[in-house]
Amino acid sequence: MAAQAEIVAKLSDNFEKARSSGDLLFFPSSLHTHSENGVEFQIRLCPALQDKPRLPTPDFGPDAPPPEEQEKKRPDPFAPPYNANLFLGEVRDEAEGNEYVILFNKFSVVPHHFMLVTKEFRSQTSPLLPADLVQTYLFLVAAKKAGRKFFAFYNCGDLSGASQPHKHVQFLPLDDDGPPVERLARSTKLDHDSRPFSITTLPYANHVRRLPSSLAFSSPDELEPVLADAFLSTLDLAIQTVRHDASYPAGAPSFNVLLTLEHLHVVPRRHETHVLAGTGEKLSVNALGFAGMLLVKSERELAAVKEEGVGNILRGVALEGGLEATTDAHRVADDQLQ
Repeated sequence: MAAQAEIVAKLSDNFEKARSSGDLLFFPSSLHTHSENGVEFQIRLCPALQDKPRLPTPDFGPDAPPPEEQEKKRPDPFAPPYNANLFLGEVRDEAEGNEYVILFNKFSVVPHHFMLVTKEFRSQTSPLLPADLVQTYLFLVAAKKAGRKFFAFYNCGDLSGASQPHKHVQFLPLDDDGPPVERLARSTKLDHDSRPFSITTLPYANHVRRLPSSLAFSSPDELEPVLADAFLSTLDLAIQTVRHDASYPAGAPSFNVLLTLEHLHVVPRRHETHVLAGTGEKLSVNALGFAGMLLVKSERELAAVKEEGVGNILRGVALEGGLEATTDAHRVADDQLQ
């Protein structure tokens, strides 16, 4: 884990260097806490983002050209040659041989926001591989050893809020004990830690797996089967939830993934954006929304989000919680473990 530790250790210095050079654009923001049904959601207001050009959502549909063809029509910001001030290093999964580059997010709202990017082009529509999960978790462990807290997220598919077709996992630092949804997961009492569960206080379908408390002390070889099992079990439940919904859009299901040292979350998605009732404008939602962290670009948008309710917005782009499908999916998982 030497490479991960070295990269985490130089985040602060490299961030300042990248920002000073102008290669990394930092947008100041203010954080607003919004309480709903016992959930302390975080809404980050960043007016400067109104001036940032919005990239079109990659076309992942069944009739879309292959991602490789789409890449030929516009530059891939995650392909070499890498900007020297955004490039943090490379890591390699020894078990699978997969190679990754570590890059700063060029458009940063939170300092030290970085990404794990597949060195070879792979599609953002593809689920996380065991190697992806292991490398992601190793960065979370390296951060903890350095006295820092990060969590990771992945947007998969055209309805997930993904902005780039090149496969990448993102990392954000934390100042406290975790994103809002993680506090809910941590407080959920379980009869069996090895079984997936749902956070029932959330108004949308969600599937969570608690990770062993000793996992952070495991070797990469020991990490792989545990993380792969956690991801596949929750992804399977998400897909079953989608299949029980007759109105779900055609095509491969989209979903968001959150990963901390303690839990893995998978949330199936129905829509990429939500039309705010107060403004009539579209609000894009990615995995950060399901971490309990929304991003808005104006005071007007902030007021509209608070008025409509974060829970209602998230339910609007996900699948409704409390669906019989969700219950059935977990019952199937329980039966399989009997």
